[in-house]
Amino acid sequence: MNSISRAVPEVALQAIRQLINEQGFGPGDALPSQRDLAVQLGVSRASLREALSSLSALGVISIQPGKGVFVQAPVDLPRSDAAPGWPFATQASPLDIFQLRYALEGFAAGLATVTLSTDELDALEDNVAAMRNELKAGDFEAAARLDFEFHRCILRASGNQAMLSILSASADLFLESQKLPFIRVERAMETWQEHRKILRALARRSSAAAQKAMHEHVRNAALRTGIAFVAPATS
Repeated sequence: MNSISRAVPEVALQAIRQLINEQGFGPGDALPSQRDLAVQLGVSRASLREALSSLSALGVISIQPGKGVFVQAPVDLPRSDAAPGWPFATQASPLDIFQLRYALEGFAAGLATVTLSTDELDALEDNVAAMRNELKAGDFEAAARLDFEFHRCILRASGNQAMLSILSASADLFLESQKLPFIRVERAMETWQEHRKILRALARRSSAAAQKAMHEHVRNAALRTGIAFVAPATS
């Protein structure tokens, strides 16, 4: 069993989905308390909270402070290792690509705060502005290409040629993964907002903030696709 893709919060997430299905919970129904869920599933409260947070972002549940956790929609999402229309199934799943991006691009964003030139920062600012225009115009293909170029610019600016080579060799897979989140048209502007947050961290030369913003962006992009994954805990 893969220790990354099947980390404890991910197991809890799948177990909650199974619980909703098997026990017939419907929209508006309250789930057991978080304390009871943690005991029933045999996971820590922290792992449970992370699983519930992912399910909330996917629209499966609604967490209402002081009231409880309520089912929001039927659990009919795609499996975390699949996505509709994914053309590279024989090479890697969307989950694989999002996890790879999480690992590479978070580290690259942290490096780039030290090595990013003024010209590269200007190019990223232009890219973010152009993406906003394309999203407002509803041209999601163009927005996905700008998304790809934004991430490639950060990898290039990091100065790590090995990571840039991985992106270049798998450019089609990376680009396709950047198209997937736009299936949620009503949430398309979130990509632009997250890019702005990454850009602000880079402009401040804050390595920790840039890495955190990139990690959040990649995980949120996966969630917009219907894919939930849990990163390994850091010490």
